[in-house]
Amino acid sequence: MPILSSRGAGSAKGFGLTSGGAKPIDVDYLVIAGGGGSGGGGGGAGGYRTSFPGGTKITLGGNHTVTIGGGGTPGDFSSTAAGSGQNSSISSITSTGGGGGGGFDSFGAADANQGGSGGGGGSGNPGNSGGQGNTPPVSPSQGNNGGNGTGNTGQYASGAGGGGGAGAAGNNSTQVYNAGTGGPGGNGQANSITGSPVTRGGGGGGGGCSSAGSGGSGGGGNGARYSDPFGLAQDGQANTGGGAGGTTGATTRTGGSGIIIIRAPSTATLAASPPTNTVTTSPAPDGSAKIATFTVSGTLTASG
Repeated sequence: MPILSSRGAGSAKGFGLTSGGAKPIDVDYLVIAGGGGSGGGGGGAGGYRTSFPGGTKITLGGNHTVTIGGGGTPGDFSSTAAGSGQNSSISSITSTGGGGGGGFDSFGAADANQGGSGGGGGSGNPGNSGGQGNTPPVSPSQGNNGGNGTGNTGQYASGAGGGGGAGAAGNNSTQVYNAGTGGPGGNGQANSITGSPVTRGGGGGGGGCSSAGSGGSGGGGNGARYSDPFGLAQDGQANTGGGAGGTTGATTRTGGSGIIIIRAPSTATLAASPPTNTVTTSPAPDGSAKIATFTVSGTLTASG
């Protein structure tokens, strides 16, 4: 009886399932998970894993399930941390959702969550530590730690940490003359897998009583001050894995959804479903390439 499929392996070079005589091909990938939601602290960016340029490719052939992680849910900006983002995956590669930001509560805020990048620490009394990034650990690292919050030592003294980003850790909250400032989110990372550089994976800025932290480059949402009406904090940007911006007294926000991009030789055959996802031919740094971009979960069919 002819062999109709090959076994997947646990390593990045492992084959996924093949079907219908599809010829396996080596492809580059960019896999970004959903960013964390915000509490007082900014949400951490979704885990960011890529082989481009110069990394270890994965081998695909036939049909493969593609999962795009959604953004983490908002916290209640008090004693409860926000929800972490959801994982994104294809074949042997999984990126972990960003950690939800810590709470804001003078009597003891919840700790930030760990994740692909960690959420920013909440502003309790004392302040809370940021969440651990690159959790679970992979090499190269999929993210960075969130920044720490500062304690409520007086009126307007509280501030929360920024969420970690794909390219840098979230920044700590600071206090100057009894004024609490939210920490900026960690910056994201640029990648040219589509042929031109795009920055994704920014951490959310932390909320602060005096002033708020800005979101990290690459989709991180800005934080909000205590006096900002109706939650001027921002959601993480969709399909960047950006973390949500934190706040210390208004509506908290949702993390940005993830994205998966596959780059194959121009001679390859790629198909993506549902139609929301796309396959294009694009000039790339070393010649033309087929680019499959997934913004929602679906199926990739690949053949050499």
